[in-house]
Amino acid sequence: MGSAGPAFRRALASGVAIPACPLALTADRRLDERRQRALIRYYLAAGAGGLAVGVHTTQFAIREKRLFAPVLELSAKEIRQIGGGDFVRIAGICGETPQALGESEIARELGYDAALLSLGALRNAEVDQLLKHCGAVAQVLPLIGFYLQPSAGGRILPYEFWRRLFDNENVVAVKIAPFNRYQTIDVIRASAEAGRDDLALYTGNDDNIVFDLLSPFEFEAKGKKVRRRIVGGLLGQWAVWTKSAVDLLRKVQGTVEAGGPVPMELLRLGNELTDANGALFDAANGYKGCVPGIHEVLRRQGLLAGTWCLDPEEKLSAGQGEQIDRVCRSYPHLKDDEFVAKHLAEWLS
Repeated sequence: MGSAGPAFRRALASGVAIPACPLALTADRRLDERRQRALIRYYLAAGAGGLAVGVHTTQFAIREKRLFAPVLELSAKEIRQIGGGDFVRIAGICGETPQALGESEIARELGYDAALLSLGALRNAEVDQLLKHCGAVAQVLPLIGFYLQPSAGGRILPYEFWRRLFDNENVVAVKIAPFNRYQTIDVIRASAEAGRDDLALYTGNDDNIVFDLLSPFEFEAKGKKVRRRIVGGLLGQWAVWTKSAVDLLRKVQGTVEAGGPVPMELLRLGNELTDANGALFDAANGYKGCVPGIHEVLRRQGLLAGTWCLDPEEKLSAGQGEQIDRVCRSYPHLKDDEFVAKHLAEWLS
């Protein structure tokens, strides 16, 4: 229980693109199984190295609607049928300890590799309580730590929490998504000072993707200089334009491996991607239209039938559609519309 196999850990350590999977719904807000399967086929065909299901992008409300197990099961079956091989299957886990353990058991039975654990439900818990909660879940599934920004349901987590969490060998990776540079560095420094060079660091900072992937982080630990890098991304942004995202990750990884100066093109691309993410995630309105913005891109490509969310009040903000229009016009190279159009009928079959 709770130990990650070598293939899974090698895949994580290599640095892959992991989209946060959206939820496909019909107009009456029921699960659209055909389009949910199409999304998974899209991500596999685009070259993603994994998928996170049951996370914020999948909508936390799937639990209230009793869709958590059905969505995870459908996704797991589709990945197996396509033959994903080393494809990393991550389950988003929420709630206080009894709920989190129950969800982790479901995910393990369905063949998921790891639990991405949100701590939003333990908003007022002390560090010791948080660590006990994480340790319990890590006994069921290998754990991916998760620094989720407060506007998406997360909480501020001190350096002490991360440093002590990384003493648990069943913590195999961390998704760093506070949208805050100081808090991002807290997590990476904790991994260095814990001596965890086996811990896979993934960016979830959709507002700073390219910079995170390019940057070396160096700290002094036990009298030595220790360098860490973020190796891949687990991102809601990569739920759209995924083929282009995979190509971008490979380009950045090639640049890092080659050493030397960073091409100005990549820095420019990073700023363009941040601008595009601002429109998709509705940053101007505190991310209220984040999930509908992702849906809108997928709707325009034909992968989703609409932008419906489980909560009828969750929809595009005023002017958000126009902002998406703007970034699509400005940065057509970020999109993968031609790739989707070529394969859409096949994925929907």
